[in-house]
Amino acid sequence: MEREVIGMWESEQIFHKSLNQRDQSKSWIFYEGPPTANGKPGAHHVEARVFKDVFPRFKAMQGYYVPRYAGWDCHGLPVELAVEKGLVDANTQSTLMEWRDSPSTWKQ
Repeated sequence: MEREVIGMWESEQIFHKSLNQRDQSKSWIFYEGPPTANGKPGAHHVEARVFKDVFPRFKAMQGYYVPRYAGWDCHGLPVELAVEKGLVDANTQSTLMEWRDSPSTWKQ
């Protein structure tokens, strides 16, 4: 039954529909990073995972538009800088944030 529900959520794009029901001018952005960034997993990773789940849900229930941007925290900064070098054209002087916010970045 669980797989059927997940399949229905994916096919019906339920999460995206729930985002679009909210006023995008009233947004709350949360840059979610990896659950275990460095080192051995520990109890502190569970706490971080809870925060990364609870706070966006809470703000969404308050009516905020809460898009999720996975992997954009400071733990991944060295990797992000390396990726930025490959994605951002030095001639345009665009930033990684401009690239991330560009509609063409998220085309499927």
